[in-house]
Amino acid sequence: MSEHATTLPDSGEKSSLVAAARRHKRQRLESLRAFVLGAGFPILLILIWDRAVAFSGTRLIPSPYQVAVMMYDFTFGGVYDDAFSGTILIHVWKSMQRVYGGFLLAALIGVPLGLMIGRIKVLRQLLDPTISLLRPIPVTAWLPLSMIFFGLGPNAAIFLVFLGAFYPILLNTMFGVRSIDPRLFEAASMLGCSGAGMFRQIVLPASLPAIFSGLRIAHGFAWILIVVGEMTGVPTGLGSVVMDGRTLSRTDLVITGMIVIGACGFVTDRIIVAISNRLLSWSPQHRE
Repeated sequence: MSEHATTLPDSGEKSSLVAAARRHKRQRLESLRAFVLGAGFPILLILIWDRAVAFSGTRLIPSPYQVAVMMYDFTFGGVYDDAFSGTILIHVWKSMQRVYGGFLLAALIGVPLGLMIGRIKVLRQLLDPTISLLRPIPVTAWLPLSMIFFGLGPNAAIFLVFLGAFYPILLNTMFGVRSIDPRLFEAASMLGCSGAGMFRQIVLPASLPAIFSGLRIAHGFAWILIVVGEMTGVPTGLGSVVMDGRTLSRTDLVITGMIVIGACGFVTDRIIVAISNRLLSWSPQHRE
């Protein structure tokens, strides 16, 4: 009888180990599949680009090989030609300072303000009409004023990035607060939670999924607007690379700047996703 009793847990333990191994194998296969699909499509686009340039014989659009050579020289060659100087790392660093200066400033103001507007009815009634009035104004319309307010240079670029990132963060945070189930507030009140404790224990955790959605959207806008921001007379930055390429009719410079902007945005977006997955581990539907 005792021998029979001791064999049951062993068989159950083996079954659980087998099931865990199968789950691990499925996860590895799914990760491999996601990697192959994610990497395969850009490679396919590059092949199509290469064949299209070869068949058309155009000299207006460089081939992928020419862009790769350009990026290599741009990264390790220092001075590329008389019209353009500096390695790509210098331009990446300068653009990142402006992008994340404006983005972090937008997050520091937009998240707390969105939490308060979403939770405090009087504040929402006071500010929502003004926000709805200012939000549709294109960031490019602020370009002349930014140059008047901050002069020619990086501060104007940071201001434009801030404007572009601010509204997605603010509106998504407000939406997150407004979407919280009222029963959570009732339950928290019954347990004696109020004031700052209500914000810390109920409002902020329940709004985090929407906040991170807003941060990802704003992060994308920040990189998009760096090209506009660096039209304000700054000599370095990825936006200036694109603008100088356009002025000089250098499509290789334009495409190089576009590729590097996309790569920088992708890497930092993955960082935001990783942080989101870590903080939202309690919410499986928001994991990516």
